[in-house]
Amino acid sequence: MELLLHENKMTLYIGREASKLWKRICAETTTEINFLIDNWKYLLAGLIFQYIHGLAARGVHYLHRPGPTLQDLGFILLPELGQDKAYISETVFTCVFLSFVLWTFHPFILKSKKIYTVLLWCRVLAFLVASQILRIITFYSTQLPGPNYHCREGSKLARLPKPDSVLEVLLINFPRGAIYGCGDLIFSSHMIFTLVFVLTYQKYGTRRCIKQFAWLVAIIQSLLIVASRKHYTVDVVVAWYTVNLVVFFIDKKLPELPDRTRGSSPMLLPVSTKDKDSKTKEENHKLLNGNSVDPADWRPRTQVNGKILEDANGIQVDTAMNGA
Repeated sequence: MELLLHENKMTLYIGREASKLWKRICAETTTEINFLIDNWKYLLAGLIFQYIHGLAARGVHYLHRPGPTLQDLGFILLPELGQDKAYISETVFTCVFLSFVLWTFHPFILKSKKIYTVLLWCRVLAFLVASQILRIITFYSTQLPGPNYHCREGSKLARLPKPDSVLEVLLINFPRGAIYGCGDLIFSSHMIFTLVFVLTYQKYGTRRCIKQFAWLVAIIQSLLIVASRKHYTVDVVVAWYTVNLVVFFIDKKLPELPDRTRGSSPMLLPVSTKDKDSKTKEENHKLLNGNSVDPADWRPRTQVNGKILEDANGIQVDTAMNGA
C-alpha cells in the first residue's frame, strides 16, 4: 500500500515537472523567435560565410604543392602520434563543439539562464567570420607544404587535379574535402572555433570550474594538433593571439548582450510596431488634452488657499497663509 502511494506521488511529481518544463520551452521558444525575426539576416550571413570559408579552403588545395616538411620546434618537442592516433584531436574538437552548442540552448531547459540563444550566436558568428577572413587572406598569401600525412610527397591526395567543372569546385567534396584538405595552414581553423567558444563561455558562462577546464582543453587541443602533424606550430601560435585580439576588439564594437540574471528580461523583449504606435497615440492624446507626459511633472502637489504650490523637493509651504 505504501509502495503504491509512493509510486502515485512520483507519477504526480514527474507529471508536474514535465508540465513546467514544457511551459518553459514554449515560453523560451516564443522569446527566441522574436529575436530571430529581428536578427535572421545576421545569422544567415554568418552561416553562408561558413560555406565560403570551406570553398576558399578547397580552392587553395588546388594550389598546394607537396614538399619536405619544414623544421618546426613543436615537431621536435612533441612526439608524433602517428596516423592511427590522428583521431584523438578530432575527438577532442568534436566534444568541444557539441558541448558548446548544447550549452547555448540551455535557456530552453534550465531555470537559471544568462543569455539569449539567438543573440549569442549572432555574436559567435561575428567572431568566427572576422577570424576566418583573416585566415583566408593569410593562407592564400603563402602556401606552405602540408605536414599532414595525406599532404606529403607521394600521397595521391597531396595534389588535386584541375576540376572538370565549376560545380565540382562549388560542391567542395564535403565532408571528404574538408577532412583531407591541404594548403590551408596559417592559421588553424580548429583553434579558431575552439578559442571563440572558450572565450564566449569565459564571458557568459557561470561555472568557474568549467571555464578553467575549457582553457585546459584548449591547450591540450593545441598540443594534439601539432603532435598529430595536422598543422605547424606557427599555425596554432598565430591562432592563439589573432583570435583573442579579434574577439577583444569586435566585442567592444558589438552591443552588449542583455543579462537575464537581473530579472529584467521582460523589458528586453522586442517591442512590436503596434505597441509603439499605441504608445505614441496615447502620448499625443495626453498632449492634446493639455496633460504632460514628462515624468518630471509627476511630482506630488498640494493645494493651499486655492493655489497649487510645489518646489523641487515636492511641497512648498506658504508661511504667510496663516497671516504670520
